[in-house]
Amino acid sequence: MLNNNFSKEHELYLKAVKRRKTAVIIVQILILIIFFLQWELTARYKIVDPFLVSQPSRMIKFMGKLYSEGMLFRHIWVTCYETIIGFLLGTIVGTLIAIILWWSDFICKVLDPYLVVLNALPKIALGPILIFWVGNGKTAIILIALTISLIVTIISVLTGFKEVDEDKIKLLKTFGASKSQILRYVVFPSSIPTMISALKINVGLSYVGVIVGEFLVAKEGLGFLIVFGGQVAQLDMVMLSIIILSISAYLMYEAVALLEKKFTVWRS
Repeated sequence: MLNNNFSKEHELYLKAVKRRKTAVIIVQILILIIFFLQWELTARYKIVDPFLVSQPSRMIKFMGKLYSEGMLFRHIWVTCYETIIGFLLGTIVGTLIAIILWWSDFICKVLDPYLVVLNALPKIALGPILIFWVGNGKTAIILIALTISLIVTIISVLTGFKEVDEDKIKLLKTFGASKSQILRYVVFPSSIPTMISALKINVGLSYVGVIVGEFLVAKEGLGFLIVFGGQVAQLDMVMLSIIILSISAYLMYEAVALLEKKFTVWRS
């Protein structure tokens, strides 16, 4: 009898959680609908100047024009490709450097002031130098995205490594574990939440790097559309590119969140 009551209460609780999630999604969708509807109406009835803020119907027309010219998905793909490559490079290289710094306390102490300086330095200022070194094109844009996310990854992951419980490490050392075994079985698994947080931060930083790079040198991509639309006073192009950019960044963030859930199950 007790088990039946517990099962019913658990079932009711799960239903309540599901209803709450559904309500949250519905409200989120309604907020978007109201926002775009208000935007469209205020622009249509000249409450705000559509030349300055554009309007959804005009953006849809421009999107249709880009699609008919076969350039819509081309611009989206270029920006997403550059962002993903910069994101992966920043994450992998940053994690490898963090492992080296954790492995050697001497190297870590030597490089610590340089990491502090590089972290404080506005990496965007390095853009013209990188373009001068590697020339115009995707390579320069990816390198800009890499430089923006790299230092943050190193510092975040290294901090996670250093925050691992020292008692666990001492216990493994007592049983004769090597440093690579400590890294593999204790430090790395314990630092997964920190690494996932670094991945989430890197999504935004990688997009910043790519858009800045496209502002400087690109001839295609969403960043190119934004800067070109601003130059020729086509706010439809600018606003549409920003919305597409927001959607792609959100989807990439959700992909990282899905990865986080997979790792949480794996750790459990």
